[in-house]
Amino acid sequence: MLASSKLILGLLSQSLPALAFLYYSLHLTKKHMKIEFATINKRVKAAIIDSIFLIVIALLVGEFFAVAELNNATFKIIAFVLIFILYDPFFTSFYGATIGHSYNHISVKQENNPKKNINFHHAFIRFLIKVSLGWLSLLSIINSTNKKAIHDYAVKSIVIEN
Repeated sequence: MLASSKLILGLLSQSLPALAFLYYSLHLTKKHMKIEFATINKRVKAAIIDSIFLIVIALLVGEFFAVAELNNATFKIIAFVLIFILYDPFFTSFYGATIGHSYNHISVKQENNPKKNINFHHAFIRFLIKVSLGWLSLLSIINSTNKKAIHDYAVKSIVIEN
């Protein structure tokens, strides 16, 4: 018994430093990879900023049409609809954030790879659901893990703090 106790103690004394180093390394890795999910306050502020930005863009485009004397109503409607529909998916997929998101230091990323932006297809679906459900989708964050809205669940996206 004494020999086996010495053997176990010898193995433990050699293994403990390695286990302590492994534990410390994993702890540091988790700490540096910690993701902070965007609060509902920041997401609401981003939505308000984006709305104001879209209104300003619409006014500028309208002024451009007036100055250029382009009176074709169909062309104006198409321009406004394209700006409204493509703004969010374009910025979300290519830059990871709309102007409102950027101002509030938050971004939209893939749930399974938080370093990557969602693709345009997913950003477009996310936008359609968000617009269709309105504030209801955003309010779903309150009872959600990872502060995800309905439109985030639909495309497996997360909104994180930068």
